[in-house]
Amino acid sequence: MSAAAGLSVRWVKACAEETSLPDGAFDVVCAGQCWHWFDRSRAAAEALRLLRPGGRVLVAYFTYLPLPGTAAAATEELVLRHNPTWAWAGHDGRYRVFERDLIDAGFREPSVFEFDLPIRFTHEGWRGRIRACAGVLTLPAESVGAFDADLAGLLAERFPEPLIVEHRIFGIVAEKGAA
Repeated sequence: MSAAAGLSVRWVKACAEETSLPDGAFDVVCAGQCWHWFDRSRAAAEALRLLRPGGRVLVAYFTYLPLPGTAAAATEELVLRHNPTWAWAGHDGRYRVFERDLIDAGFREPSVFEFDLPIRFTHEGWRGRIRACAGVLTLPAESVGAFDADLAGLLAERFPEPLIVEHRIFGIVAEKGAA
């Protein structure tokens, strides 16, 4: 896609905790929808190492809000029926605990921002969004189809298109101090 857009991009496959990229070579390091999967203290230390003085790290999330009576809440109930051990149900989209990771690594004065947006989905689009949810991704492969069929039925029965699902955009930005 980058070539088709006329962009010159060098793609690197690496672990967030140890990229092997050069020290101080970047102005920005960003992590979207993924910080919770990392060894967070090591990832924060690596981000600090990669940034030039004055560079910034961004940890960002885009989280649907399972408000009572909504398609998102009904979807989470269905996810929990298929995956009762899923621990992230009912989350409000705020990840303030990640500030401590950045502070402990040596970043200065993290600032937090958040705002909510109504996002429009077709049934198919919402089902795709939820297949990317950790509560579904961690299901055995043979169970994903059954979950998706149940979700399609639930949406058809209770929630006409278009679905409007509130999402919270949450981010933490912190700066690397001067050398």
